[in-house]
Amino acid sequence: MTAPAPVFYYDFNSPYSYLAAERISGLFAEAGAEQPEWQPISFGHVLKQSGRRPWSFNVDKGADLAEIQRRASERGLPEVVYPDGWPIDNYSLNPVRAAIYAKESGRVVSFSLAAFRQVFAAGRSLKEVENVLIAAAACELHPKAVLKGIETSSVKARLREATEEAIERGVEGIPTVAVGDELFWGDDRLEEAVRAAM
Repeated sequence: MTAPAPVFYYDFNSPYSYLAAERISGLFAEAGAEQPEWQPISFGHVLKQSGRRPWSFNVDKGADLAEIQRRASERGLPEVVYPDGWPIDNYSLNPVRAAIYAKESGRVVSFSLAAFRQVFAAGRSLKEVENVLIAAAACELHPKAVLKGIETSSVKARLREATEEAIERGVEGIPTVAVGDELFWGDDRLEEAVRAAM
C-alpha cells in the first residue's frame, strides 16, 4: 500500500508559513521526494481549539521579526513587510477559502504563493478582497468565480473539514508538514520533513 503524500499545513497570516512556502517545493524536488499536498487551514480555529497564544500576539516580538528578516535575506527574498493591523486586525478567512477554491482547479500552489507575496512582500491585507483577487488573477483564476467560490457552502465545508483534520492529527502551529504520523512544525524543520518523506 502506498503511503499518503506529505501534507503542508498553512494559513496566510503567518510569516514563517510564507518563508516555508517559498522553499518547500524546491527542497522536496531536490531530494527526489514526493511533493507535499498544500493544505490551507484556518489557523484562527486551530488557536481557538488549543487555547495557545501565538508569538505574533506578543507586544515584544522583535527577536522573531528579526529572525524572519534574516532568513528572508539569506534566501534572496524581498524585505518582509507587514500589513497594517497585522496579525489580528487583518485576519480573514477569505484567502484560505480562496485557496480551497483554487485547489479544486489544481492551482493551490500558484495561488498560495501569490497570496503570501501580497501579504509579506507587498504588505497588503488579504482582509481586503481586492488583494485576494489580485493573487487569484496571478494564477489565472477569474475574479467573479473566486468571489462566488469563497461564499459557497461547499468551500466553507472543505475548509472546516481540513482544519478539523489538522487538529485531529495534532497540528498546533503553522507551518506544519505531516509525514505519516510525524509532524514537523516550523520553517526550520522542513529539511527534517524531507528526510522523513524519503
